[in-house]
Amino acid sequence: MEHRWPKPPPDGYAVDDLFTLPHLPPHTQLIDGSLVFVSRQCIFHADVIDLLVGGLRTSRPAEVRVRREMTVILDKRNGPEPDVSVIRTDAITGPDQSSYQASDVPLAIEVVSPDSESRDRTTKPWKYAAAGIENFWRVEESGTSGKPVVHVYELDPVTEAYVHAGIHRDRIKVDRPYAIDIDLTAIDEL
Repeated sequence: MEHRWPKPPPDGYAVDDLFTLPHLPPHTQLIDGSLVFVSRQCIFHADVIDLLVGGLRTSRPAEVRVRREMTVILDKRNGPEPDVSVIRTDAITGPDQSSYQASDVPLAIEVVSPDSESRDRTTKPWKYAAAGIENFWRVEESGTSGKPVVHVYELDPVTEAYVHAGIHRDRIKVDRPYAIDIDLTAIDEL
């Protein structure tokens, strides 16, 4: 069966379209007014998300919650879906909620996949910083061990850009946005 995609408007789609267009594939994102369809996850990608979600939830304070693969509205033309987000509890409106505002996200995490390398390494971090998300983690697969490597970035309030704050290989132990300690080698147990 052939599927006909809607013709985009001349100035691109808006975030409202992301939630109202019929028959969009799951996890469709909006970047610069364009719909982005994601490919299927590999085991590494899924396991890293599970590891981080579990670890982040273990030590989270009551003021935040951890969500996987939820749309974060950055502006009218950008609604990406970080692999993992930390959300302020007071931003949660109920079980039917499908998105959060960037101002309610103190941490966005992207796990780099072959089909999303450029978006996860350049486009999304730049947009997350411009929207004021204070912390960003980019997770890559180590070429030698196959284990996760977490690159931690913090928003510089003067430049409004991310500053690299560290690389974590076996364990990620940071104090922003809250005290976090995750054994990255535990991925072998998933």
